[in-house]
Amino acid sequence: MKEKLEKLYQKYNRREYADYDPLRFLYDYENLHDREITALIASALAYGRVAQILKSVASVLQIMGPSPFLFLKENSPDILKKSFTGFRHRFATGAHLADLLIGAKNILHEYGSLQECFVSGMKKNEDIVSALNLFCRRLIGTGNPGHLVPLPERGSACKRMNLFLRWMVRKDGVDPGGWDEVPKAKLIVPLDVHMHRISRKLGLSKRKAADMRTAQAITAEFAKLVPDDPVRYDFALTRPGIGGEQLPDLL
Repeated sequence: MKEKLEKLYQKYNRREYADYDPLRFLYDYENLHDREITALIASALAYGRVAQILKSVASVLQIMGPSPFLFLKENSPDILKKSFTGFRHRFATGAHLADLLIGAKNILHEYGSLQECFVSGMKKNEDIVSALNLFCRRLIGTGNPGHLVPLPERGSACKRMNLFLRWMVRKDGVDPGGWDEVPKAKLIVPLDVHMHRISRKLGLSKRKAADMRTAQAITAEFAKLVPDDPVRYDFALTRPGIGGEQLPDLL
């Protein structure tokens, strides 16, 4: 299986296949502070139709200007709330988005960067799920970002947060990386219905629920193939369906 997955990786793990992925917005930012804020926004809105996701993320970044990091640092919570009045992405309102960004702003004030906040959670507990839970709780703070910030402690697979981590921690032809203090070996597969279906077809899981337990179990199977990079094949495995090809034909 590893040989076949590597062939899939070599075929699809290239930037041209990210044109219809919210990941593409990260390529516009060399500065790590800007990139991690962009990744947070793009991953939080990564649900629904691809065209709408790209449109929503682009509209948010346009408001924030050339530096999302400075936009958060220099504007008050009231300004953030006013800036996104009228925004909507499926179930997410401008109020939800503003509270997400206010949570990020508070983290920047306390830690200097999102990475340092996450790493502080890793130092308290090497388990990445516990670290992610602490990170999400700090993002929520006293606000209400709604479903934009899930809580791992409730059993959610946290697909979008694990996607955010994949983008920020891994570095290859697709993932830009930058969070060098977080080991990629600890990452968890961003599990949604599509990836769950693929994993079941590959015999990596028999569990029916696409929850955190299943995500961890699938990750453990991938770790048997690539111990230091268990989410290596995530991007490549999810491309064929987007391109209209059938995964079983490729594997």
